[in-house]
Amino acid sequence: MDWAVVVKAEQLNYIIGNPPFVGHQWRSAEQKTDMGSVFPKSGKFGKLDFVAAWFYKSALFCQDTATDIAFVSTNSITMGEQTAILWQPILELGHRLHFAHRTFQWHNDAKGKAAVHCVIVGFGQQQKTKKWLFDYPDIQGEPNRIKADNINPYLVDAPNIILPSRSKPQSNMPAMTKGNQPTEGGNLILSPDERLDLIVNYPQLEQWIKPFIGGRELINGIDRYCLWLADTPLKTLRELAQIPEIKARLEDVKVARLKSPTASVREYANTPYLFTQNRQPKERFLAVPEVSSERRDYIPMVLMSANNIPSNKIYMLPDVGLYEFGILISQIHMDWMRTVAGRLKSDYSYSPNVYQLFPWPEPTEQQHQKIETLAQAVLDARQDEVDKDASTTLADLYDPDLMPPKLRKAHKQLDKAVDSLYQKKAFTSPLDRVKHLFKLYEKLCQ
Repeated sequence: MDWAVVVKAEQLNYIIGNPPFVGHQWRSAEQKTDMGSVFPKSGKFGKLDFVAAWFYKSALFCQDTATDIAFVSTNSITMGEQTAILWQPILELGHRLHFAHRTFQWHNDAKGKAAVHCVIVGFGQQQKTKKWLFDYPDIQGEPNRIKADNINPYLVDAPNIILPSRSKPQSNMPAMTKGNQPTEGGNLILSPDERLDLIVNYPQLEQWIKPFIGGRELINGIDRYCLWLADTPLKTLRELAQIPEIKARLEDVKVARLKSPTASVREYANTPYLFTQNRQPKERFLAVPEVSSERRDYIPMVLMSANNIPSNKIYMLPDVGLYEFGILISQIHMDWMRTVAGRLKSDYSYSPNVYQLFPWPEPTEQQHQKIETLAQAVLDARQDEVDKDASTTLADLYDPDLMPPKLRKAHKQLDKAVDSLYQKKAFTSPLDRVKHLFKLYEKLCQ
């Protein structure tokens, strides 16, 4: 409805509220239509959660007035892709953020309802001399109030930077990509028992069966395998395709792909022995799980050999070593990730954009070597636990309540060393680190 029918914007001091939280993938047809009446027809507004409509409608309604606006919202509108889509046009209308409470959990008393991760954002077109950020609760349970010079859409005391989507990093680093996409109806993927049966009956298949690693497998130590026939000599491929079990699997792949609504997948029915997307690196690579629990202090990352086949649930960074591993698993990168990455429910949803927008330090050769040494110490501390118990997984090692002391110490030493690459003075908080990174990002863009 037209709010002006109820009251003129000029007559209001405030618009405040708690609009409905509905993720963009869960909106009803009516809600989609409602959002279409609020947002411009062009743009990516269809990717926004339902709550975003109140922010934009209020910004339009209160343009050229002294009315202040504040809403409770899911934190999705201040991280990941949605941030730029919503806040760029609001900033262009002349609005600025006046105060904000950063992410906190809002528990619902209803049975079976999970906690929602929320923010509170106040904004308007008036110039405010005092701006306040409310951050994570202190030991008394009350939020810390922090005076800010400026509050940007990521709820950081930093310039009003809207992070773009990039296909390549700003630095000289290699691009991060998704792993390999099979799209084969499960017919090229093998359980440990299926792998064993094939190898027992056809020993020649062993070199063509590789570990298949997704985020869940990486973190939880789950064994899965795949038939990896890329780069197989044609004569060998013909021989393998005559094995009854392999022949049946390839036929089933072909059938599954021909049923796909996607034309490019249907084309791959002609090559059922290949994954539909092959991005396999030739050398060692860094594997980053796409999704990781919000409880963990660090996203578990692993340097892996090219004998492992990362799935599309892994992001991979090819041809990197200990230094890159050390920087990306450090606390400062984790703080950046928590600010700019999206979420899957409450879990962190990493994306190449998190990495490709990350401002890298410029170390001396001595500092570079120190990071490598400390990164190796993290890997050694992991291995020590695996040597004690071979069933130990990354989920075990990075349980925040049970993290082995030696591993935690190794991480803290690495964190401190990486922080020192950015500034000599110790950072006071995660927010302080992210503030520094945003200012550094702004300089890199000039």
